[in-house]
Amino acid sequence: MKLQLTFTKKQGREPAIAKVILATGALINVEKAYIESLCGEVLIDVQDSDAEKVCSKFRELGVDYKKLVDSITRDENECVECGACISICPQEVFYFDDDWNLHLHTEKCVLCGKCTISCPQRALKVRA
Repeated sequence: MKLQLTFTKKQGREPAIAKVILATGALINVEKAYIESLCGEVLIDVQDSDAEKVCSKFRELGVDYKKLVDSITRDENECVECGACISICPQEVFYFDDDWNLHLHTEKCVLCGKCTISCPQRALKVRA
């Protein structure tokens, strides 16, 4: 499960992710981080079986989080299945099946937005 964490300046000085890992024993993969002087956002991936205890611990530490489900969407009426998204995506979210139909592994998305820029039909949307 993907979680988008939001940190305030004060929270950013604390090792919240490390505290959650130690308290829960969960494996947490940091997939993307954007940190500034006053705030920050971190995208993490957690095994579904550990998600509730991880969320509970972040909540206890005062860290805001949002569960990301289907964070990228494709308008099938606009998409011409050209494959531009396949070539640009660093996480292999997009793929063709044996019949050359375009599909998405939305759970792999790290919200980089490269696919939305490269799509000639503007058929892709990232929902953060």
